[in-house]
Amino acid sequence: MSHNAVQAGAYLHHVAFESSDPERLAKFYSDNMDMDVERISGTEYRCHGPMRRFVAVKGEDRKLAYAGLAYRNADVLAAQRALAVSNGVEILESVSPYFEDGAFAVRDNDGHLICFGLASQRTTAYLPEREGIHGPTQHLTFATRNLQGFKEFYVDKLGFFLSDRVLHEDGQLATVFTTTNHEHHTIACFLSERTGVDHHSYEAGSFENIKKFCDRFAGNDVLLTWGPGRHGPGNNLFVFYTDPDGNWIEISGELETIYDREVIDWPQHPRTLNKWGRAILRS
Repeated sequence: MSHNAVQAGAYLHHVAFESSDPERLAKFYSDNMDMDVERISGTEYRCHGPMRRFVAVKGEDRKLAYAGLAYRNADVLAAQRALAVSNGVEILESVSPYFEDGAFAVRDNDGHLICFGLASQRTTAYLPEREGIHGPTQHLTFATRNLQGFKEFYVDKLGFFLSDRVLHEDGQLATVFTTTNHEHHTIACFLSERTGVDHHSYEAGSFENIKKFCDRFAGNDVLLTWGPGRHGPGNNLFVFYTDPDGNWIEISGELETIYDREVIDWPQHPRTLNKWGRAILRS
């Protein structure tokens, strides 16, 4: 199976989370994720680091406000919009502050707002705004009660490439990994007893950079939530931390790159589950 222009054309540019205390949340990311904070108002703070952006807005803790997928050029953005329209997806106005005119948004099967656009010149991933630890915004993972609905929306309607699946012994879907470029996953989802965000991730590229982030967290007395370890699907090194609102942050390295290959199915057995019910498979 080959990536088409839509599937190979986008990357996760930014995430925005609601928070009961957005100023506190923004300061946490500034201190620990090597980012600068821009106060937009008393209810919105934007954090910027090298090739990563995090927005905190006033609202409910642990709730995604929106996420932004940036497309490589106008042609693939137009192709993405046309594909969504042809599959009956409602097109909404983009709320992202980082995209040029012509951006649009959709709500997925669980109501998450995903914006699509071209990154404005000052926020392009090729021109980091400042020096610092390497760690671009890389993927977003949801939890859902309806994993089949997730797959139907992102793969069947939006045309994302299905890279891997984790299956229960009875064949039921446990995890779905999808990508919009040549990294193993851009948006993934776990079957869960709740609906919302599971975690968001930054790709440090190497264990040396992961350790630099760990040193920052440790210097601020923030303890590891999980890791270090290595996942099965994606084959990436990882550590997890938890922010003040309870959002899980993954810092990853050596994530698999994929081109033309078939979907890989991974078994899920009780011995391969961590305390959250996620597949570890290899560590």
